[in-house]
Amino acid sequence: MALEKGGLWRNWVGNQYCVSQFKAAPSSEADLVALVAEADRRDLPMRVAGSGHSFTPVVGTNGVLLTLENLRGLEHVDRARRQVTVAAGTRINEVGKALKELGLSLINQGDIDSQAVAGAFTTGTHGTGLRLGNLASSVAGMRIVLASGEVLDIDGRDQDLLHAAQVSIGTLGIISSMTLNVVDAYNLHEKLWRDDFDTCMERHDELAANHRHFGFFWCPVPESRHLYCLPDTTAVSSTSKIADVCEMKVLDITDAAPMQTEFEKIAYSSEVYPIEYVPNFVELEYAVPLEHGKDAVRAVRDLMLTKHTNCIYPIEYRFTAGDPAWMSPFHHQDSITLSVSGGPGIDYWAYLRDTDAILRRYNSRPHWGKMHFLDTDDVTQLYPRANDFRELRRRLDPKGRFLNDHLRLLLG
Repeated sequence: MALEKGGLWRNWVGNQYCVSQFKAAPSSEADLVALVAEADRRDLPMRVAGSGHSFTPVVGTNGVLLTLENLRGLEHVDRARRQVTVAAGTRINEVGKALKELGLSLINQGDIDSQAVAGAFTTGTHGTGLRLGNLASSVAGMRIVLASGEVLDIDGRDQDLLHAAQVSIGTLGIISSMTLNVVDAYNLHEKLWRDDFDTCMERHDELAANHRHFGFFWCPVPESRHLYCLPDTTAVSSTSKIADVCEMKVLDITDAAPMQTEFEKIAYSSEVYPIEYVPNFVELEYAVPLEHGKDAVRAVRDLMLTKHTNCIYPIEYRFTAGDPAWMSPFHHQDSITLSVSGGPGIDYWAYLRDTDAILRRYNSRPHWGKMHFLDTDDVTQLYPRANDFRELRRRLDPKGRFLNDHLRLLLG
């Protein structure tokens, strides 16, 4: 398969871009092997664009930029093991639709479902649920085209290799397919309401423990919810306040029939998880050890109310169980995730840095696709298997074909 002339690429919100020398859209694993060989012959780096939902410079390259948009769909279903194999460019919403037809469901999802599975899973994307891991924790295997042109088939027999690859940000090679653990199909019952902040904190532990999924958005001013297209929950509010409030959500598995009202919904799992976002923000998100969650959100809330009062995008707050993936934000650490956002027309860097300074107090780790300020030493300190990962990456990709400047700083 021949390389085409490259050009300008931008991510979904326009805060990251690159100009690549070449581009390509492989339609098969064999195409990927040929493209990697051609890039190696020309001494060119390679990256994969995915669906462009990362806010960080993980995609950028001046070499070969690939899209896997032609590598999509379910490739295999193993009902006995409750596993499905999907092509790496398949969108999460496409996986959900296919699983529904098979009477199966993803174990958990995030609130955006238009990402390609390989990019979303291997950057640490997650949903919410005290006892539920991130998306990568459901990865049972994958096939990766290495810089040598060899196809590495990771099937779980080597658990260290699997846990290294689950969250690898495309630095080991180019993923052609992923095998996912799934479960029998289930419906979710979603309930929305509004609480004031103090009530939310009082009920924090109870709601996390007693619901399969619990999360909330904290909105400093009434306009905040509009920025994330959140519904107006005034009618189901437990407080008369309209500012400094938490927009609450719980979801639980139910056998009840599908239904929908303004503040409740019952439907197939993958039809309930997503939220519709307008791409008008740049997001920072860190995984904070669970025991520090309430202190962390209180500190960031105070920062927003006192110092950065023009930063009014909601805080999003969710829960994720620990997992063994080497470079996972949740590596052996039950966590809450706390995200903040800056908007267009605002110089938000000081705000993001101040938030970063707060969250660093708790040894928090970033979502690799969200803004952060980590350097080489930070990664080494925060991730116990960081040097093991770097050693493996160098062995699989000794020429650094799948790195760019950003990833070389972190994982090179």
